[in-house]
Amino acid sequence: MGELEKGSSRWVVLLETALDPELGATRGRLHFVSGNIHQLSAWIFLEPTQKDVEARFSASGFRSGQELWNLLKSLGGE
Repeated sequence: MGELEKGSSRWVVLLETALDPELGATRGRLHFVSGNIHQLSAWIFLEPTQKDVEARFSASGFRSGQELWNLLKSLGGE
């Protein structure tokens, strides 16, 4: 989904989606990768399809760099 950079910190941000057959929906969570450090969120999106998860991510506050930094910090990163 992109990169976060602040000073010497650089993180690659990825959106993972997975079909939940029990619910008939798609879940989404974020991965933050910096070198050999990997932080990931809980499943924070639940939508009917993968495209819906991607659209929800794009429309959410997570699209802003500051919200992604806040989430990463809450996961113990940064």
